[in-house]
Amino acid sequence: MNVRSVLVLVPLVLATLACGATVAPPAPPRTVALPVSSAVVALDPGPVSSEGDAAVPIFARNPSWGSRTALVTVVEFSDLQCPFCARVVPTLSALRDAYGPETLRIVWKNNPLEFHPNARPAAEAAMGVFELAGARAFWKFHDAAFADQASLNDGSYQRWASEAGVSDAAAFRAGLSSHRWADGVDADLSDGKVLGVDGTPMFFINGVEVTGAQPLDVFKKTIDEELAKARTKVESGTARDRVYAEMARDNRAHAPKPREDEDDGDDTRTVFKIPLGTSPMRGSPTALVTIVEFSDFQCPFCNRVEATLEAVRQKYGDQVRIVWKNEPLPFHANAEPAAQAALEVRAERGDAAFWSMHDKLFAAQKDLSPAVLAELAGEVGASPERVRHAVSTHARAKEIAADEDLAEDFEANGTPHFFIDGRRLVGAQPEGKFDSIIDEEIARARLLLAKGTAPAGLYDELLRNGKAPPEPERKVLATLPTAAPARGNLAATVTVHEWADFQCPFCARAEPTLAQVMKDYGTRIKLVWHDLPLAMHPDASLAAQAAREAFRQKGSAGFWALHDRMFTDPQRLKRDDLDLYARSLRFDMRQWGASLDNGLHQRELDAEKKAADDMDISGTPAFVVVPGNGASGYFISGAQPYAKFHKIIERALVEAK
Repeated sequence: MNVRSVLVLVPLVLATLACGATVAPPAPPRTVALPVSSAVVALDPGPVSSEGDAAVPIFARNPSWGSRTALVTVVEFSDLQCPFCARVVPTLSALRDAYGPETLRIVWKNNPLEFHPNARPAAEAAMGVFELAGARAFWKFHDAAFADQASLNDGSYQRWASEAGVSDAAAFRAGLSSHRWADGVDADLSDGKVLGVDGTPMFFINGVEVTGAQPLDVFKKTIDEELAKARTKVESGTARDRVYAEMARDNRAHAPKPREDEDDGDDTRTVFKIPLGTSPMRGSPTALVTIVEFSDFQCPFCNRVEATLEAVRQKYGDQVRIVWKNEPLPFHANAEPAAQAALEVRAERGDAAFWSMHDKLFAAQKDLSPAVLAELAGEVGASPERVRHAVSTHARAKEIAADEDLAEDFEANGTPHFFIDGRRLVGAQPEGKFDSIIDEEIARARLLLAKGTAPAGLYDELLRNGKAPPEPERKVLATLPTAAPARGNLAATVTVHEWADFQCPFCARAEPTLAQVMKDYGTRIKLVWHDLPLAMHPDASLAAQAAREAFRQKGSAGFWALHDRMFTDPQRLKRDDLDLYARSLRFDMRQWGASLDNGLHQRELDAEKKAADDMDISGTPAFVVVPGNGASGYFISGAQPYAKFHKIIERALVEAK
């Protein structure tokens, strides 16, 4: 996330994190199923101070993965609190898997952004871990921080540091208190400033700039190009330990100089077929231009763009209308309640009251507590009591979910996100960016009106040949084991097959979403578990064996009881931990011990892995949502938000009828 990209919130919010996946993006470049593997297998290359003279310098203070003589080096400027940095973690891990440490090196530099209050302390803590325990420990800490960004605090830093291998807890605490590692963070920030880094994540691949959480294929394309050039250098006599410095020098020397008026690179020409539905509208229904806005009442950049939209309204008057779509982001805790309140006001008092409430919500953005929401509703003439009830019961959840589904369909993955007569404009752009598209669309609208298009049908005509959302990816079911743990209605209309790993942090992250899915859909769905323990997780295979033994002894009830216990702490899956769980759940310990000692269930795990391989599923969590008794289903990769599951399950339910 960067100062420019946050203002524009480039739609790099890719598929939510998954472990180990290698699924190619179904519709590049905006949507991709991201892979990830554990960084803790990283090599510890030791000091690299000799590269301080490179065009993108690397110092001993910078943790790295991979060989000092790797032909391609990726220098990453990142922020441990940035959600977009978290979303690129699996991509980088997939690159490690694909190229290996002798070909690829990844170097970390801190770039904590000012508007992330926990980013700077987390960066200092990470540098402390690196100093006290080395690169291997740093990457473990890195993984833990990105897996639980909501818990960036001193207590977590100390726990993660200990788990990563920092043995001197007192030295670590003292270092945090005295800001011992602040200079290293400042030095990284200084490096970034020289290079023009204005946000995160930002990468230099042998000096070639790649901005944002780009899809895997974007990284691979650049790496492959650099790898070919690097091999040519080596063949012509360049020593491998000088390849990076020479490549970075050459690439930075030929890097294009940005112009102040340079376009951000987003596609604003393609027209997308965005339906208006019955969403709140501000302006004339026969306006020449329609702006559909996906927004979040707690997002500071959505707030910032409001002045721009007001200027647009003042300039163009009835020629422009604005249509509101809710996209409350999961890391804004008050965004969804605010959306509930605004929609309840609209239900009571109409669109005019909605927009009044909208304005008040943005004005009061720093405090969107339930009490404030009720008070603001009263100020616009709505019932505070009804608003309180709507907020507490999520009464308008279906309306919000419909907007979120639409956002997901058209890859409106960040806020604010606009479609001007179907043309995408991302983020809190300056007024001139809006004006240039609006002026073109006014001319196009007038031409259609002159040819006889009715004013009431203008928007539909403008979008008649627009691009529809891509169809969701489907997978044909492989031969699956006949006996698998399941929960829910065994005769349900829709089956959700889950491939998961008990040690995968992203599988753990998906658990609350799955619980909500099961609660909301009740008897209409069932969830079937399939084991896919990944090699990068050392305790995952034994945990899968244990879960299978639980299933053998006590059926699905026993399996899910142990499943829930293990996911309470995916880092406590050693044999002693599993035995403790088994005793507490009253399993037969003689059979239990024999099973785990002898790998009794390995054939079952092998069969599950073969099925996953046959379906090209290589990462966790992964889901296939199957309508009825069908032979194929809709694929969901990673710990996706509830909206993704909702949309796919609703589609499967319709198909199953």
